[in-house]
Amino acid sequence: WFFLISFFSLTPLVAQKKILKTIFVVADGIPADLIEKSAKPNLNKIITSGFYKRAYVGGIKNAYNQTPTVSAPGYNNLLTGTWANKHQVIDNNIKNPNYHYYSIFRFLKEQYPNKTTAVFSTWQDNRTKLVGDGLKETGCFKIDYAFDVYELDTIQFPHDKLTNYTHLIDQYVIAKADSTIRVVAPDLSWIYLQHTDDIGHRFGNSKQMEQAIGYLDNQMGTIWNAIQYREQTFKEDWLFIITTDHGRDAAAGKNHGGQSDAERTTWMIANNKNTNAYFQQNIPAIVDILPTMARFQKIKIPTRNEYELDGVPIIGPVSLSHPTIEKKEDSLIIHWNAYEQNTNVKILISYTNLFKEGKVDAYEKLGSIRVKEKRFAFKLPLNTSFAKIILVGKHNSINTQWANRVQVIK
Repeated sequence: WFFLISFFSLTPLVAQKKILKTIFVVADGIPADLIEKSAKPNLNKIITSGFYKRAYVGGIKNAYNQTPTVSAPGYNNLLTGTWANKHQVIDNNIKNPNYHYYSIFRFLKEQYPNKTTAVFSTWQDNRTKLVGDGLKETGCFKIDYAFDVYELDTIQFPHDKLTNYTHLIDQYVIAKADSTIRVVAPDLSWIYLQHTDDIGHRFGNSKQMEQAIGYLDNQMGTIWNAIQYREQTFKEDWLFIITTDHGRDAAAGKNHGGQSDAERTTWMIANNKNTNAYFQQNIPAIVDILPTMARFQKIKIPTRNEYELDGVPIIGPVSLSHPTIEKKEDSLIIHWNAYEQNTNVKILISYTNLFKEGKVDAYEKLGSIRVKEKRFAFKLPLNTSFAKIILVGKHNSINTQWANRVQVIK
């Protein structure tokens, strides 16, 4: 008996793995320069545990994936990890989203059906139209905890000319998020807050906007405290990402929708320091958030879907980014940024874009080359008018396309 007791007392217990949880927040319409100069004690606590960095929206300017700097397209850039040329949300009407480009919620639910999801939002369309809650086109998956439709509740939140009611709704949304996180801790949650955008449209760069950002800071403090409670009380590890969907015009800070630097410039805050060389050497994009959340939460993106993602994970190892195409006579030259020396990149090409119709594109392998070469040239077949190119590295893939005529979304 003494031997058995001694043996077991000296045998180390296997550490229990922490349960991974993610919350992402879209605080609508806050320019980077305003968030930077505002007093934000609670956001600074989160930044201390992770990072703050400027980011961008709007796709590549004047290219096939240019995306309007409007709210719903911005949300869907984040949700799908793609630009508007793919997800097809080009304005706030959200007429015909292309659900073949999955949201992060669908990726989670298809791999982990028992994991739970939540949406806390001023705006109902975020869940019903963008996420596609319960729709046949999205596989009929359901959001487990839904708190929204408040913009239509004029009894509890009577509308006023100064839009104070959206602040009251945001406060209510945060209260619901706080209690839900503390009690049931959904595995993946989206919090959307509207008041800052309303104030920006009415007052621009102003004391009112500073006050609205102060409200946001307090709200994020509430959520941060809830996360701290969960991590300290339970075996959980939380990723907390906060961003905005667009900037505003440089002149007054009231408008957005165009492709000026001020409208395209946004920001990211997160509580994770494990950033990679891609993040450290470049300005990240809103489409980088989906692959980042998927990597953190160990969601395996199916290959055919991964090939369509326009984002690059900002945590963990990364191989390459920023694909561009240069045409010279009858050849294409592909360029990219490299973050490794001794690994290869595989170059694939398809002359169709059937994925957008829910079909499968056939890819040919053009070749394989050291990723550090950062360049690959090949001759185009005769009468080719379109090509979709995938660069597959060890740790991530990136994509680009070429066409005789570039159609730009205005």
